[in-house]
Amino acid sequence: MPAIVIAQPGTTAADAIVRDYLTDVASRYYGRPASRAEVDQALRDEPYGDLTAPTGVFLLATDGDEPVACAGARFVGDVAELTKIFTRPAWRGHGLGALLVGALEEAAREHGARTVRLDTRGELAEACALYERLGYARVTAFNADPYSDRWYAKSLELTP
Repeated sequence: MPAIVIAQPGTTAADAIVRDYLTDVASRYYGRPASRAEVDQALRDEPYGDLTAPTGVFLLATDGDEPVACAGARFVGDVAELTKIFTRPAWRGHGLGALLVGALEEAAREHGARTVRLDTRGELAEACALYERLGYARVTAFNADPYSDRWYAKSLELTP
């Protein structure tokens, strides 16, 4: 099983997998392979440099030195906003998404977050199924992201 490590945004490994993530998402959005220019624009539209302490965290699942999955959280008050959750195709079906989301939830608890939320697209069916399986519920839109059409949230508070 790959190791889960905290990564620094902007490193070669982090940038490579985030570009793969954006290529996948943009290609699905456009219904065709995304161009390099479109991926470059997506990276400008969705920067991730703030996913470092104390404002966030960025995780990589690595097989040796090779990143195979990633996930990040941005801390905003008592809310953790999940972002950049992605597993390379060859590694899908191995539970890495759930493992990374669980690690982000733990980091969010340690940071004092009471709620975790995220936005996504319905066409990312695998992601939506993962979030719902992990206890995330659909909620009303909490941002105006033009590329999102689904919003999810989960309470981190312990029930008595």
